[in-house]
Amino acid sequence: MTITTKPATTKAAPSPLIALLLAIIPGLGHLYAGKRGRGLLILFTVPALVLLTYWRMDVGGINYVGSAANAPSDAQLRAVYGMGIVLYVLTILIYAWSLWDAMRSAQGRPLPARMVFLAGTLAFFIIGWDVTQINVEKALTRLPEIRFRLLQLAWPWDNAFVRGEERIQAAVEIDVPCGGALPDIPPEVPGAPYIEVNVRCGDMAGPVGLTGQRDPPGTTLQIDGRGFRPNKLVEAWWQPPNTNEFRPRADGRNVSVMADDNGAFNLQFNIPNFTIPGGNAPDAPARSTLTLRQVEEEGDLRPSENLKLALGQIMETIFLALMATFVGVILAVPLSFLAARNLMSGNRLTFIVYTLVRLLMNIVRSIEPLIWAVIAIVWVGLGPFAGTVALSLHSIASLGKLYSEAIESIDPGPLEAIQSTGANWLQVIVFAVIPQVIPPFVSFTVYRWDVNIRSSTIIGAVGGGGIGFLLIQWIRLSDYDSAGIAVWLIAIVVSVLDYVSSQVRTQFV
Repeated sequence: MTITTKPATTKAAPSPLIALLLAIIPGLGHLYAGKRGRGLLILFTVPALVLLTYWRMDVGGINYVGSAANAPSDAQLRAVYGMGIVLYVLTILIYAWSLWDAMRSAQGRPLPARMVFLAGTLAFFIIGWDVTQINVEKALTRLPEIRFRLLQLAWPWDNAFVRGEERIQAAVEIDVPCGGALPDIPPEVPGAPYIEVNVRCGDMAGPVGLTGQRDPPGTTLQIDGRGFRPNKLVEAWWQPPNTNEFRPRADGRNVSVMADDNGAFNLQFNIPNFTIPGGNAPDAPARSTLTLRQVEEEGDLRPSENLKLALGQIMETIFLALMATFVGVILAVPLSFLAARNLMSGNRLTFIVYTLVRLLMNIVRSIEPLIWAVIAIVWVGLGPFAGTVALSLHSIASLGKLYSEAIESIDPGPLEAIQSTGANWLQVIVFAVIPQVIPPFVSFTVYRWDVNIRSSTIIGAVGGGGIGFLLIQWIRLSDYDSAGIAVWLIAIVVSVLDYVSSQVRTQFV
């Protein structure tokens, strides 16, 4: 018997010319040559660089249409065009390399990709630098301004414990802006503090402009004071109508002056920027009060009101996180069994349930607690309950995912042994699954409590309760001494809880 064999067929090698022609469209030549990874990467990179470069140049003002006052300067346009030229040159180099590499790949000799990878990385780095508006010069020149704030945050204890106060002060009323009858000049009482101001009305400072200065700067106040305690600091305070007083600032510092040996001083600063109830700057004369004040401490040290308030809010934060974790555990445990593939892949119905539960948890988990807090505030209003709802929702999804992954990684031996006895699904979970997952469940739960405490400081920014709400209010009022108290309490609580959680995990894991 004669055995005939069919001649083997060989696949034709890719044509370098065809690869070169196809590479005119970035990536197609590589796909033709069998270099799928390079082809897809080039197919994404080259068009993305072209579009991103045009976008940044457009944002920079090359196509600006509008008022001349807001038009970009010549220096800004030169910088934009310079960036665009560099990016387009890099893009052209990458494109030219892709043409040559497509032809070489068809010949089985692809080019090294190291240099073109560096070029692409550099291009995206330049775009990222422009998008994020990184300004190293501004960061370095303004570093001395932040030093004072950092010192306040690092050592707030002078504000945490205080003594009784004796205030020595004098005040005068000033209209902002001018209009109508001017405020009366207060009479001078012999032996009492007194201040004279060069004007009784004026314009307040405008918002901070791009140069870092206020525009307009505001009317300059020339203040002469006398009758104060000699060689003691005098602080300036400004109180708009129907609102709290605040410290005016100049050159990054609170306005103050040292009284001389006779208790007199001269002080100069501009009328500060402020708002009145309703959130708008006054467009009609608003009678504000300027106070020059000396504060003398007396008596024993005692906890300040801000320290007491911060301690109360940190306790609220701890229990807010605890309740959110508790609710999360209660609901995440049953959901985790439904989201475990090894328990829910027995038939089509259970697999559908597994897929839906997993999808739901992924959606809820992908939304940050801050967003859930905004939704919860609309739902239940401001306060710690809204924060508890927000953290509970995120905890359910996050713990459910962690628990389900722990279930999927259990030893299948006990599972199969109990199933072989004819046990039902619930009995398998009780006797084969739960004993194996208790240690990781405890570890994940304690860790989640730690995460919830840190998250609760963030959701406080939108009114979700806890010490975060207090911290944001103090920062908005530029009360960094009090903000430092909150920061220290948060750091202490998180550190203690981290130690406790590590000890708990040591016992169970």
